[in-house]
Amino acid sequence: MQSLPSGAIIALVRAILLICLATASIVSASASTISGNPPFVGSSKYNALVGRGVSENWAALPIGERTARVGLALAGTPYVNYTLEISARTERPCVNFNGLDCWTFFETSLGTARALKRSNNPSQAELLKMIEIDRYRGGRCSGLFTSRLHQLEDWLYDNQKRGLVKDITPSLPGAVKIRRDVEDMAPMGTRIPQFRANPSLIPVMARIENQLSARGIWYVPKSRVPAAEKYLQNGDIICIVSNWPKEYTSHVGLAYRDKTGTLRFLHASKTAGRVLVDSRLSDYLAKHGKQAGIMVARPRDI
Repeated sequence: MQSLPSGAIIALVRAILLICLATASIVSASASTISGNPPFVGSSKYNALVGRGVSENWAALPIGERTARVGLALAGTPYVNYTLEISARTERPCVNFNGLDCWTFFETSLGTARALKRSNNPSQAELLKMIEIDRYRGGRCSGLFTSRLHQLEDWLYDNQKRGLVKDITPSLPGAVKIRRDVEDMAPMGTRIPQFRANPSLIPVMARIENQLSARGIWYVPKSRVPAAEKYLQNGDIICIVSNWPKEYTSHVGLAYRDKTGTLRFLHASKTAGRVLVDSRLSDYLAKHGKQAGIMVARPRDI
């Protein structure tokens, strides 16, 4: 057998090495997207928050007071949207303490409050478990985008069914029931990266939105909210109902009663660019013409 010239051998070895490195890179990138520990951003902030909660014995507080206390501690955190969109193909629980939007603010506050009750020094994994139970249909992330609860009215229905919250809206003065034809995410189709990666999820989302349309919601129109405020408690989850006819809700935050007794709106504000204690809840609603009123969920410990 004729041997190859030394130069040809060196070139062949280099080519093989390049192929191996490229393959390893592809495997590594894939693994970082679909396996391994779920992302947890802002570990030092979480550890500091837990340390404060332990030293001040927040676990002894009722769940609503505890949730509000965590929410207040997160004040000033920058508003950052789309922190959950870590992969177009595989859904998994994640947490980001360095940036919060309105939904991740309330669920991070509630999840941390629950974790502090369940453990003397809750780990990141324990918080991620609380987030998974709250964020996903039936309390379990299946790896599919549609296992996440994307609409607040769906979140409220699913979490109440499992005993994690109570929808107190129907009991509030002035509450009324409405039904709308929800056409929110499904009509966007492949403009949503997860649907582009898996088009079979589009009809699944369409079925979910049809169910929301048929189910309807109870809400308190904003003209009636001043009379309802006295029935709200610290840590109640305030779901803002929109005037848009093709959806029910558009924003969310927490109820917080300040030292003067005023019921204020604690939320991650896109306009302000951070988490803050806003004005009186009814005044906040009055300032926003696109907001129709509120739904209210009262949290429970797990």
